[in-house]
Amino acid sequence: MLTCKAGTSLGRPFKSVEALRAPPLWSLFPAQVLSAKMEGVSYPKLLFLVAIVPGIVTGLELSINANTADYELVTEVGLSQSLWCTVKHPSQAEELLWMRGDREVSLQEGNRVNASNVCISPVTDEDNGVSFTCQLARDKSVQISVLLNVAYAPVLTGEDPPSIPAQWDATLDCHVKANPPAQLTWLKDNETLRLEDSRYWVFQTSELFQLTINQLQASDGGIYTCLAHSPRGMSRKDFHLVIEEEKMPFPTEAVIAAGVVLSLIALFALAVRWQKFIQCFKKADASSHTAL
Repeated sequence: MLTCKAGTSLGRPFKSVEALRAPPLWSLFPAQVLSAKMEGVSYPKLLFLVAIVPGIVTGLELSINANTADYELVTEVGLSQSLWCTVKHPSQAEELLWMRGDREVSLQEGNRVNASNVCISPVTDEDNGVSFTCQLARDKSVQISVLLNVAYAPVLTGEDPPSIPAQWDATLDCHVKANPPAQLTWLKDNETLRLEDSRYWVFQTSELFQLTINQLQASDGGIYTCLAHSPRGMSRKDFHLVIEEEKMPFPTEAVIAAGVVLSLIALFALAVRWQKFIQCFKKADASSHTAL
């Protein structure tokens, strides 16, 4: 980089100009320089050759909303944001491209050359952390990006678990989205849950607040609330936990044993009656022979 300075008669500088040092022509066009030496092409003609390829020597610079370097744009849900990308000091018509993340944005005709605009309206929580990049169409290495930092109140989602038998484990998943991050708390029937109980276990990430209850008891049934606080506001999500009553197991073995006993008693009673019937029959037969 070259620096040109000028001063007054007193020696104090009043102007300083910096410029990029251009590489020597022979390093950019070695073949043309060699050809010029061999064929007697004049130096002005070689300069003309360089002039028809703009941007190689001087370089091009892009800006978004007057920012010439990547930056972060702080905004809020519901607002609109307009992003203007311009080519600084173009020497010819330069086509521009816009990328949202890794996807190209569709631009209308007349919104591509030397200046291009993208409007985000309205801004949503889905735009948080998304990068918008403006690129030079003929050289995508020439680019500039803006990262959206979207502030919004906590958003909580989740589903009620199915009814669960006693002595089983239950897990409640509270999915969280918030910027800035929120402070999270579990309530049971509108009272802060005492997590000192060893049966409770909490797992937390930036997007999940999970509560697990081990060995469910009948008293664990009720309404559990995932509560989120942040500078942008408060949000809550209720989960209904239903505990199935413990059912007495069917006494299969006892029923079988009782059935066997009853069957034996019935057979014994039948055998006794049958024996009495035979004895009675024998007595009647004896009486008939005596009468003869």
